Amino acid sequence: MVRRLVIGLVLGFIVGGALAAALIGGLKIATFLGTGGAVLAYATAALAGGLTGLVAGKPIWARDAKTEAGLKAFFGALVGAGAMFGLRQWAGGWMIDLHSIGAGGPGPVAELPGAALPLIAAVLGMFFELDNTGGGDETGRPEGRKRVAGNAGAGEAKTRSARDPEVQEGDADGELEPRRAKR
Repeated sequence: MVRRLVIGLVLGFIVGGALAAALIGGLKIATFLGTGGAVLAYATAALAGGLTGLVAGKPIWARDAKTEAGLKAFFGALVGAGAMFGLRQWAGGWMIDLHSIGAGGPGPVAELPGAALPLIAAVLGMFFELDNTGGGDETGRPEGRKRVAGNAGAGEAKTRSARDPEVQEGDADGELEPRRAKR
């Protein structure tokens, strides 16, 4: 469980950090200031949540994971935007300085993409990884699941019902026994 927590934290941090690096290094946006900055903050937080939902937990490229990853991406985008709202609303006093690494500051954590996006994505990555702890081995196949062959005539057990002509009718114990053919 701790291993999955750390994996989710690292994956989320990588996704959020890459998105923040693209904003800061590529688009030269070091802060989310003004009305346009608020819209950009919510949009990038939603993008960070969606991307984290695609890669954390059961990733989209895993077998039979398309629907699950899509749902995680959708709800990750919603939660990411909600987390940005929470940071902007209630963490305004949490000042941080990322000027030494060229990521802006000093300023509130919600106004710095280099701090807010990795934080949001890392928390979401931890939750998505913890959600994926349901029984299974590393191959993705759930524990306890047995393969059943489709050919019942080649030595495998055959299910019998009361309508089967080989089964006796009216057994007193409720158990059905097959009729024996006379040779």
